[in-house]
Amino acid sequence: MERNPIDKDKIALNPSTLPYAHSVGGAVIKPIDQGKVKGQSLSAMRQQTHMQMDQIRKQIELLAQQAEAIHKRIEISEKIYDAELRFEPVIGYCYHLYERANGKRFLSMVGPEEWGRSKGFSLYLGSVRLLADHTWDLLEEMAL
Repeated sequence: MERNPIDKDKIALNPSTLPYAHSVGGAVIKPIDQGKVKGQSLSAMRQQTHMQMDQIRKQIELLAQQAEAIHKRIEISEKIYDAELRFEPVIGYCYHLYERANGKRFLSMVGPEEWGRSKGFSLYLGSVRLLADHTWDLLEEMAL
């Protein structure tokens, strides 16, 4: 009877369950440092969520600016529609808002430089353009 040259104490019954390679040609198995993996994952998660929150914050700021611009357009439009209009304004054209000596405002097609010596106003308030939604776009800062 031939004797088995492999020592029974050096044989694993289930080599696939060993926490290390069971043969010279086996893959190197290194235990995972769970704290390091969790730390890297948390760091990556925080970086991504902060970046997304910054994007949302910028979008909110932009929406707030747009809402403020619309609100300003409404205020200006209400003041212009309260002024005297002796013509029907055309969308896309520039008009000029003036104030008479008696404090009444009026909208005119005539620009401040086009009046000549006989000005029909005491104060030039600014220039505006009628938009398609019938609000008025401020072309320069107005003294309203």
